[in-house]
Amino acid sequence: MGEFTVAFLGYRDDWELERIKAQAPDGMNVVGTPKDSSREANVALVETADVVIPWMRSFDPEMVQSAKNLKLIQVLSAGTDYLPVGDLAEQGIRVANNHGGNSVAVSEHAVMLMVAAYRQIGRQVENLYSDKYGDDFYDIWEELHELTGKRVGIIGLGQIGSRVAKRLQGWECEVVYHDIRDLDAEYVEATHATRVSFDELIETSDIITLHVPLDRSTRGILSDSEFERMKPTAIVVNTCRGPVIDEAALIRALDSKQIKGAGLDVTEIEPIETANALKKRRNVFLTPHLAGSSIEAREKALDWAIHNATRLYNGEEPGAIILPV
Repeated sequence: MGEFTVAFLGYRDDWELERIKAQAPDGMNVVGTPKDSSREANVALVETADVVIPWMRSFDPEMVQSAKNLKLIQVLSAGTDYLPVGDLAEQGIRVANNHGGNSVAVSEHAVMLMVAAYRQIGRQVENLYSDKYGDDFYDIWEELHELTGKRVGIIGLGQIGSRVAKRLQGWECEVVYHDIRDLDAEYVEATHATRVSFDELIETSDIITLHVPLDRSTRGILSDSEFERMKPTAIVVNTCRGPVIDEAALIRALDSKQIKGAGLDVTEIEPIETANALKKRRNVFLTPHLAGSSIEAREKALDWAIHNATRLYNGEEPGAIILPV
């Protein structure tokens, strides 16, 4: 049996690789390529690796053609939609996500987007820097709202959705959720969220926030039919993946005032196109897919990655495995 190798592809800072190495058990070989390394350099490491930890898109599925020992692709993100999980599984290669490593960061960002959309923070900042200050806001007080007392509907009560629910208790919100899974009763109780049908959530929530993986079952989960049934005062928040919302339908809903606004960290095409009709709307607050960006989230994702690799090294079952859909 050859040496067990973990390949960390495209790390951005030296401390990241050193953190992985410091936690690796004796007998495990940890190698890496820094950011901007050539594809050839990454392929060379994949060829002999048992576990690959790719930073962002430093790994592509074609690389497995030369892989001799690869058993696990351990991503540092929550989403794995850029990988063909089913095809890889057929080759005996499993994919694991970050096990909620960025769940606190994303949940905090989701609450921020709710407040930003409700209070038109983008417009406030724009006015401040264009010397308009706050004068015109005195004419639109009826468009600004508080979170307290609002019904927030969470679609997907996983690692991130559950933390959104817990944080909203401090805002005195009524929190409901819908999930296709039957979750553990104690887990749900800790969130203080009430399970409702998808239709009830869509039709009665003041804020709808999405926390689902992107796959065939969730692509376009919010489209014309759903927007037509929402309250005209509803706000939609998305911090998971852009394509879970039919973007053209969202724009139609905003134009026709079927809904009140949106807070989005993700869009269908990223980076967002210059001509995207979601930009420069006072009732839409956009951020550039950075909800999960915090130093703490980065450290937790790295720690989970080497922990999961060590489980495999020790002959144990790795966790947070993504099943083909």
